[in-house]
Amino acid sequence: MLRALMTDSEIQQAILDMGRRARAAAHELVKLTTAKKNAILLMMADEIEAREAGILAANEKDLERARANGLSSAMVDRLTLNPKRLKAIADAVREVAALPDPVGELLSEWTRPNGIRIRKVRVPIGVIGIIFESRPNVTSDAASLCFKTGNATLLRGGSEAIDSNIALAAALQAGGERAGLPKDSIQLIPFTDRASVEHMARMDQHMDLIIPRGGKGLIEKVVATARMPVIKHYDGVCHIYVHADADLEMAASLVINSKCQKPGVCNALETLLVDAAVAAEFYPLIGARLAGARVEIRADDNARSLLGVPAVPATEEDWRAEYLDLILAVKTVSGLDEAIAHINTHGSHHTDSIVTRDRAVAERFQHEVDSAVVLHNASTRFNDGGEFGFGAEIGISTDKLHARGPMGLAELCSYKYVVDGAGQVRG
Repeated sequence: MLRALMTDSEIQQAILDMGRRARAAAHELVKLTTAKKNAILLMMADEIEAREAGILAANEKDLERARANGLSSAMVDRLTLNPKRLKAIADAVREVAALPDPVGELLSEWTRPNGIRIRKVRVPIGVIGIIFESRPNVTSDAASLCFKTGNATLLRGGSEAIDSNIALAAALQAGGERAGLPKDSIQLIPFTDRASVEHMARMDQHMDLIIPRGGKGLIEKVVATARMPVIKHYDGVCHIYVHADADLEMAASLVINSKCQKPGVCNALETLLVDAAVAAEFYPLIGARLAGARVEIRADDNARSLLGVPAVPATEEDWRAEYLDLILAVKTVSGLDEAIAHINTHGSHHTDSIVTRDRAVAERFQHEVDSAVVLHNASTRFNDGGEFGFGAEIGISTDKLHARGPMGLAELCSYKYVVDGAGQVRG
């Protein structure tokens, strides 16, 4: 049934029915062995490649709409699939199959004085809803990671990639079913209006967790509406602090890599903090390199006087900005205390790095900065599941409970206590 022909109550009922079927699938998924799950994942990957023509045709519909709607060339590129990219999507599913299965992992065990034996083991969460925008590869990444951990998945993508997402989800479910995937384990919600997000977020009787990935408005809408736990993948206002005892060549290299290697991602550098003790020496060095990389600089008065290249005066809003572009805020700080205070006040608790030769200073920075990932002498771009050795990730959480930082397979699990006795009764 087409969206235009459905009432809001009919859409709500359709989503509720998908949730009910996902819950039934989750009960079946827990019965699968690791070997069975891996075989299903390999069949999913094969089916993606087998359906190349159909998936690329669906993607072309999305691209035609994107061009007609005036989307930027960068956005069109993010939406674009071709044979090479589709093979990379299939290979990513195969990589998930090769990862260790966290389900059933023994986290700890102990025996009480009365002989009761207690084990804490990883288990699937159950039904996970994932709301995302733009890139169609998220469909297969999210579905394969959730499936590997024994979770049923409800996917809701953005309107930009709806045809691609539907085609990819159909390939995953159809290919998986041939190898034994329970029916309805992977479902894609075909409605892209915000009302469908609300219906999904209120479906706590059928869904255990919801993960929004997208713009600030989408995430705030989900947080305000959801009746189940939410894991947010929020702004990446990431910092590098160049300490008074920094190797300045190293610092310049890290700043350029963090800002310019891929500026449109959440772990890209947005604010550079420079210790006043090295400002006169470091600013001309980094100014020339930023200008060479065509980075727009928004700086405080001290930095503007020393950079040696044009810079826009920074405003208070710049210290909280996630540009996702070749724009960088630059601020001079009096020392470590001010740097830490600035990051904790203006940052998004995502990724922050210090450049220094003083290990004690680095340890204090890493201890006191309240962010998911805190680095020493390393690019902010390393906050990534693949770079951490997780093999893959569902995203980077800025929350503190359950999951923080790159979300790999382990973070898509919960745990339970398994207790064995021999007839003990409590006195």
